[in-house]
Amino acid sequence: MNGVNLVERFQLYSSWRFALGQTIARYRDWTAETGLSDAQGVARVERVLSRLADDKLSIAFVAEFSRGKSELINAIFFADYGRRILPSSVGRTTMCPTELLYEQGQASELRLLPIESRGGAAGVAEFKQYRDEWVIHPLDTSSGDAMLAAFKHVSQVKRVPVALAQSYGLFDANDPDHRAGVDAQGNIEIPAWRHAVINFPHPLLEQGLVILDTPGLNAIGSEPELTLNLIPSAHAVLFVLAADTGVTKSDIQIWRDHIGIGEGNGRARLVVLNKIDSQWDDLKSEAEIDAEIARQAANVARSLGVPATQIFPISAQKGLVAKVHGDAKLLAKSRLLQLEEALSLDLIPAKQEIVREFVSAEMHELIRAAQALTAARANSIREQLGELEELSGKNEGVMQNMLERVAAEKQAFEKNLLQFSATRNIMVEQTNALFQHLGMDAYREEVRKTHQAIQSAVFSKGVLDAMRGFFSLNRDLLGRADAVVADIATMMGSMYKKFSGEFGLRLAAPAPYSMLRYMKELERVEASFKKRFGALSMITSYERTLTRQFFSVIAGRIQQAFEIANRDAEGWIKAVMSPLEAQVKERQQQLRRRLDSVRRIHLATDTLDSRVDELREAEQSMMRQVLFLDGLRQEIDLMLAQDMTATLDGPGAGFDVSL
Repeated sequence: MNGVNLVERFQLYSSWRFALGQTIARYRDWTAETGLSDAQGVARVERVLSRLADDKLSIAFVAEFSRGKSELINAIFFADYGRRILPSSVGRTTMCPTELLYEQGQASELRLLPIESRGGAAGVAEFKQYRDEWVIHPLDTSSGDAMLAAFKHVSQVKRVPVALAQSYGLFDANDPDHRAGVDAQGNIEIPAWRHAVINFPHPLLEQGLVILDTPGLNAIGSEPELTLNLIPSAHAVLFVLAADTGVTKSDIQIWRDHIGIGEGNGRARLVVLNKIDSQWDDLKSEAEIDAEIARQAANVARSLGVPATQIFPISAQKGLVAKVHGDAKLLAKSRLLQLEEALSLDLIPAKQEIVREFVSAEMHELIRAAQALTAARANSIREQLGELEELSGKNEGVMQNMLERVAAEKQAFEKNLLQFSATRNIMVEQTNALFQHLGMDAYREEVRKTHQAIQSAVFSKGVLDAMRGFFSLNRDLLGRADAVVADIATMMGSMYKKFSGEFGLRLAAPAPYSMLRYMKELERVEASFKKRFGALSMITSYERTLTRQFFSVIAGRIQQAFEIANRDAEGWIKAVMSPLEAQVKERQQQLRRRLDSVRRIHLATDTLDSRVDELREAEQSMMRQVLFLDGLRQEIDLMLAQDMTATLDGPGAGFDVSL
């Protein structure tokens, strides 16, 4: 890999994304100039550009406390500051989930959501919409000391009565570890903050990197935002263990319940065995030390049930020191670069593929529609040329016959437009049915009813039945919506085929679409709920509090899926209709122009030659458009085919942002 690390590879990925956006913007501008785009096409291109501009790459660091997560984040991403940015010391330094990101237009700041927000049912995502619910600390990004001092807020704790902690879902009377934390006054220590967001313009964060630093098992198990949203949606998760503690019971539980195989849709999952410097011993040879570290890594692999190649022994602390002091020998000994290389090889190409699939699907469809419209225009010009050349030197009777033939063709086409109008009316009815199933008002009412059922349920069965009914109803709604989508696709496919066959319109099959994506998200959320609560035969007051909080986040997550489904379905319907409408309109205009042209020549034969010259010039212009569009398509395809791995390997390899 020529020593290219995660940071450098991510910067190259960002350059690729930026250059791709520039090329797509050129396509947008050119199609607008040539009249090859409509409002729907412009909206779709803007959606692609917005997706590229807002693209995020999230990495979650997950571990029990004192495993060195914050130090690892410092070592990988913030060594250039010449000191630690995130607090890192013995004991618990991250007491609440902490997101590091960059929000354009926002001041550099630390936002803290008070732990008291757990007293209600609202999730963190909902609170993010209300800035006044957060405690704000400005950040002085010019001072590493000032930033470190501000970041230490995430370590703050407070002592509260057990009853209050229980109402927050932070105390379980059946958990001996929880009971052991109660002092003589009946108080227990809890985090001061529920969630932290650190917003500042670090170069990587500006390019779309989002870093999630999580607390230990208790926080992961009790904060639904982590369980259902942040960890599963991360593009990569680094599970951090410590060589000086080995794999503990709580480590196993975190891995099994929140990270391991089956979690996170197959995204990158790497296991970091940190603090290998605890094995460095001047009385042992390098070979003996390496053998001991290899043995520990093998034991970790067996405990977690993963290949040994997925375990990365490192020393984050020594790696950070080595980077700060430019000590190449110590950096190599820390093995940090091997982890960065593995993460970049797993993460960046996988993330690029997600972006590539989305952009490819959208742009290929748009370009095909533009090519079809260009081809239809070129074909119309050739038809007119053929007709006019046929009239050259002909008598009045031939011209009259030509006029009648074109008029009849126009009349036949317009007669078929009645069927097209009928199809559009049916499409409106089908669309209304589709959005009844995906309707947000009905969904919110079902959320209200389910929440009320959970609150009023006397027995555990009532709580669990309410949740099962909620998932079942949403599965049914998505299934019904999928059936309507299939009916629309069949109807439009027939209409495409009819107009292509009878009138020579150049229409590919309608783009495929289904509710599968949203059904999978529903299944994932339901599986997370079942894993957390499904095996309970009785729900305690602690579990009831958590169920209420989990339901709030579940409802928000599924609502988000329904909102995306609404947006995507609306976009798909417009995308299905747009090519047909555009070519029908184009065909109407072509027939009108042909008829007008023949009429003018019928009345004044001296205009024939000048009209033929005009059409030949138009034909040449259209051919130039065909070539330009084809070249632009090839350019976009070449950019989409760029491989971050191939880009960095081999002599002379490099990414050309001038494309």
